[in-house]
Amino acid sequence: MKIRLGFVAMSQHLKNASPSQTMTVTNFQKIIDREVGLRKLTRIAASNIQNSLRVLRHAHAHGLHIYRFTSKLVPLLGHELTADWDFWGKLGPEFSEVGDFIKAKSMRVSFHPDHFTLINSKSQEVVENSVRDLERHVHMFNMMGLDERAKLVMHVGGSYKDKGESLARFADNWHLVPPQVQARITLENDDKTYTAAETLQLCEQLNVPMVLDIHHHRCNPGSDELRDLVPRIFRLWDDTGLPPKIHVSSPKDEAKPLHHADYIDLNDLLPFLDLVHELGGSDLDIMVEAKQKDDAAMRLAKDLSQVPGMTQHDGATFTYEK
Repeated sequence: MKIRLGFVAMSQHLKNASPSQTMTVTNFQKIIDREVGLRKLTRIAASNIQNSLRVLRHAHAHGLHIYRFTSKLVPLLGHELTADWDFWGKLGPEFSEVGDFIKAKSMRVSFHPDHFTLINSKSQEVVENSVRDLERHVHMFNMMGLDERAKLVMHVGGSYKDKGESLARFADNWHLVPPQVQARITLENDDKTYTAAETLQLCEQLNVPMVLDIHHHRCNPGSDELRDLVPRIFRLWDDTGLPPKIHVSSPKDEAKPLHHADYIDLNDLLPFLDLVHELGGSDLDIMVEAKQKDDAAMRLAKDLSQVPGMTQHDGATFTYEK
């Protein structure tokens, strides 16, 4: 049973390496010469992409082979104020360099589009904007030269006071998502609305891989046991060329159980690893969702290295044999 760890977007160890530098609409509109403003946005985007490469290099050097890009790489991308500006034509070399590194090092990467990306919205305009947002994310992967193993992770969306109807609306709207985007999408259970079982039902209906968030399942378990769901969830990854992926986080405290803590409590992960081992020992990629980002992943790797039966192969790659 092979286990790999990764983290989200930012590094706590690197200085001046934010991949999420931005410019607000207000500040953009203050720039008298619009083309000067657009060129400044492009410079910020180029810096964000270059910083992403710095973070990826740092991650690989520490054995962290799973990485999630920020969706804020290109400020104001998709905004009406920048609609006629060719970001893609101006950022090609930066995207290519990142993609070349990812392919050379066999890293697994993803995006997690923002919460306003809603395929199951009741508003046709929101659905259309959501599809365009997904297309932009896919285009960034295409600019990097990455195949369909580079995925988008989404939540199902809102309940709109009727979860059954909203799940059906997601399925009904699925045909509006272009096939090349569909091929990139994975769905994740959430901590308030759609349980793992409900998300899995939709994933099986659409033949879409599911990313299981084990903290969200603790917060919003429904009536189903993971023991019964995990084999079905993992089966959805069989044809992707990828091991199943999960998200792990620990609650900040009892008063704020939905909020992520700075680090991962090993006891919030190890019982799940034992369950997976008991169910057949599938390989597993684990995205650490914690406030301390790469430092949290490194600390979790250190904790895992002390677990009996865990063999560490590099900074954050293990085999687990009980």
